[in-house]
Amino acid sequence: MGDSRAVALRIEDYALIGDTHTGALVGRDGSIDWLCLPRFDSGAVFAALLGTERNGRWLLAPSGGVHSSRQSYRGDSLVLETEFHTEDGSVRVVDCMPHRDEIADVVRVVEGIRGRIPMRMELVMRFDYGWIVPWVRRVDGDLLAVAGPDALTLRSPVETRGEDRTTVAEFTVSEGESVPFVLTWHPSNEPIARALDAREAVASTERWWHEWCERCTYHGPWREAVSRSLVTLKALTYEPTGGIVAALTTSLPEKIGGVRNWDYRYAWLRDATFTLYALMLAGYGGEARAWRDWLLRTIAGDPAQLQTMYGPAGERRLTELELDWLPGYEGSAPVRIGNGAVHQFQLDVYGEVMDALHQARRIGIEPDPTAWALQRALLEFLESNWQREDEGIWEVRGPRRHFTHSKVMAWVAMDRAVRAVERFGLEAPVDRWRRLRAEMHDEICREAYDTERGTFTQHYGSRELDASLLLIPLVGFLPPQDERVRGTVAAIERELCRDGLVLRYPTEETDDGLPSGEGAFLACTFWLADNLALQGRHDDALALFERLLRLRTGCGLLSEEYDVKSKRLVGNFPQAFSHVSLVNTAFNLSRMEGPAERRKGQE
Repeated sequence: MGDSRAVALRIEDYALIGDTHTGALVGRDGSIDWLCLPRFDSGAVFAALLGTERNGRWLLAPSGGVHSSRQSYRGDSLVLETEFHTEDGSVRVVDCMPHRDEIADVVRVVEGIRGRIPMRMELVMRFDYGWIVPWVRRVDGDLLAVAGPDALTLRSPVETRGEDRTTVAEFTVSEGESVPFVLTWHPSNEPIARALDAREAVASTERWWHEWCERCTYHGPWREAVSRSLVTLKALTYEPTGGIVAALTTSLPEKIGGVRNWDYRYAWLRDATFTLYALMLAGYGGEARAWRDWLLRTIAGDPAQLQTMYGPAGERRLTELELDWLPGYEGSAPVRIGNGAVHQFQLDVYGEVMDALHQARRIGIEPDPTAWALQRALLEFLESNWQREDEGIWEVRGPRRHFTHSKVMAWVAMDRAVRAVERFGLEAPVDRWRRLRAEMHDEICREAYDTERGTFTQHYGSRELDASLLLIPLVGFLPPQDERVRGTVAAIERELCRDGLVLRYPTEETDDGLPSGEGAFLACTFWLADNLALQGRHDDALALFERLLRLRTGCGLLSEEYDVKSKRLVGNFPQAFSHVSLVNTAFNLSRMEGPAERRKGQE
């Protein structure tokens, strides 16, 4: 193993470890091919996922041939076990990232299971996505690598040596033996971080996650899937602020070999209400409150400058760059950091923010005294701007349109504002808002509905479909039994489904200047299951949900999309929106009043 592997594994052959500050992806071949640094947008130490292993990776695996390997988590924790079976016996590599502030550790413990196994370690340390080779030296027996503001320290009883700018080691492990490795990041201007006891770190990390999972209040038929999704969301949380990033990775393609490769290591406002419900209904009020507080801090300021996404601490400048020294996942170039969609005008985020803050009040999160003043400022902006064209929920890099979903979410903003006044006695020009809400509703039903085909369309004057139309009943714009909703759902099932899974929109023809083609969007497929349940088609909803569960990796993880032709996961990984949708759909199918009923805002 090692240098013989020239390309990354399939996405589903990776598993996540993390410490609620940052995270890493561990391959079933014993490689860590992706590890972000805790400082926001400070690059990656291991970036072999986006190119060759020379760009930084950490391999720890048997040095001979491997008959088979498998990965699994220890219970509900984020302690990962990769087990290898060889001619000489069996060995296990245990990986985790302990939960401690300000610094980050990757702990790897090799455990002998059967026989005597020769092992090899290869550690390629690079900073800034493989661009910077650090200066490596020994300090008091530890290996210290420094480059600019960053430092890594490797501690292990195994003797290491340098080969071609790679740290390597050979050792053997027998049944009952364990060999520890700890790689620690810290700011280079500070002293080397305190050493960890690797075995105790594994045990304490496992306890920490199990204690966190014990708070879960979901006890339906999909407990394991819901718990794993919640653990994944927690791992994607930046604990100092409560912000939740959309994915750990950047530039994993929506189509293998394609160019739709975006940076998803940011927090999207349109995920706000879905995420709030997933956390709150599952018993994680503290996390839901932290997410609400992140939202309030982040959007504070001029309503005209509201962005669709922010950094995990609320950062606003997310300049998009292309890293031309990285060939990309399976040759899918370019590799991008930052996201140019941050500069787009997206009307729907105003509705998402208003909905999230309204639902937070409804479900008992104590109100923030500044929230209503901020909401009123957003509504004042929306009153004058809701009729503008925008780039829409999917951030198309083409001409602006009157996207139906954007207009529906503008209506949601006004609807939730009216309901907040009616329910909580807040001060506002509610009669004016009621009139505008009715005007919005009338225009959308008139301009966005194709009477000939019996379906809502992607944007005014279009005949195209869009999976975001599935949100029309989920946000309470129209009842799920309305004939216009039923016709829209039927049209999406007929025209946007591939092998039972939902595309975001027809991808054969695009108007954003990029080549066509992408996988089925998993969150949209969960929305279809929600719609089927609301229409009384419970058996169909259940079958679709079970199908989605089967698409998860062996460790229970989901990416953004699924390629039905090649039958593999595509897009950034693991994807928060997919896991949020899984949790919410599980609640929708497990009880009479899940998020699909609650979110509609009916009092």
